[in-house]
Amino acid sequence: MRMAFFSCLLIGLILLSPLHGIAKPGVSAVNAVLMNESTGEVLYEKKAHEKQKIASITKIMTAIIAIESGKMNETVKASKRAVYTEGSSIYLEQGEKMLLKDLVYGLMLRSGNDAAVAISEHVGGSLEGFVYLMNKKARWIGMTNTHFENPSGLDGEKHYSTAYDMALLMRYAMNNKIFEKVTKTEMYKSESREYAWKNKNKLLTTYYEYSTGGKTGYTKSAGRTLVSTASKDGTDLIVVTLQDPNDWIDHINLYEWGFENTDKPTIASPKDSTGFSESFGNIYRQIIGIDING
Repeated sequence: MRMAFFSCLLIGLILLSPLHGIAKPGVSAVNAVLMNESTGEVLYEKKAHEKQKIASITKIMTAIIAIESGKMNETVKASKRAVYTEGSSIYLEQGEKMLLKDLVYGLMLRSGNDAAVAISEHVGGSLEGFVYLMNKKARWIGMTNTHFENPSGLDGEKHYSTAYDMALLMRYAMNNKIFEKVTKTEMYKSESREYAWKNKNKLLTTYYEYSTGGKTGYTKSAGRTLVSTASKDGTDLIVVTLQDPNDWIDHINLYEWGFENTDKPTIASPKDSTGFSESFGNIYRQIIGIDING
């Protein structure tokens, strides 16, 4: 009886420790950062300033430049270069016309590389001109360890960023109401499509009730990359992970720890006997049981 009691107590302490300030959560990512969106304060970091390939989280920059261009209601004609861009796609056809607004949704929800090129050619005059704008914007935001080669995130020798810089970018982008609306959209249907696009960000669509947006990324060389945002009881947080095989779980762990260790909410989350919030415990089990790698 006594042994069973101490076993239960030990398990409870292990479960409680990452959520209640006893210890910071460990993450599988090579690089990670947890940032307070409102203040810019870094609450957790792991090699956050190390330059890495970033894959499709690049598209956050592509989207915000497109949105700020003021051309969202203009019609874009897909070029051969856009249509034949390798990687993920919204399946544009050469010569197809689509609103820039729709391309931005296709870019963010479905990670369309063809959409990225079409956007860049329309907004920047050329892909190369748009990349110039991307790098200029990065310097203006303060992304001192970032350089872009393309608008999609395909691997390149001079295409890199850091977890910290990408958090700065997301913090900046989330101040734009149009971007905020796009990134938190779960489903979107363009008038030129017979089917709707579902957001690939499973934190938003399935796993985490406090999720408010983000962008996924993957290449074989960069591994899994993820930028996400979450909001709970008036606290807004940003998490970035690079080279992370367990990114869904790591983001939830960091958010739960972050929400517990920033200013206390006025209304406490319901707890079960182990100290988990009920929502977190359920979602954690769901990820373990269904899909750990997305």
